[in-house]
Amino acid sequence: MFDYTGWIVQATAGRDKGGVFCVVGVDREQQMLLLADGKRRRLAKPKRKKLGHVKALTDHQSMFDHPAIEKLTQGQALTDKELRRTLAAFRREMEE
Repeated sequence: MFDYTGWIVQATAGRDKGGVFCVVGVDREQQMLLLADGKRRRLAKPKRKKLGHVKALTDHQSMFDHPAIEKLTQGQALTDKELRRTLAAFRREMEE
């Protein structure tokens, strides 16, 4: 399975439908993405979601340029606060 870490996605199924999350990891055995938003879904306990139940808002060609995303893709520790600020900045950029 491809490494989707650092992608920003929108849930298209489930009770969190429409929510914007960051992919913080991949469960290769069950082919699930691990999603977090820093508020309802913390980095300590990310949401497991099938790849088909999300819509990619960024990808490996058009990554969101933010220091927190860089830290995440390099495997460094990230805080929930940094993740919340990153997703808020992404939402502001999408509105413009």
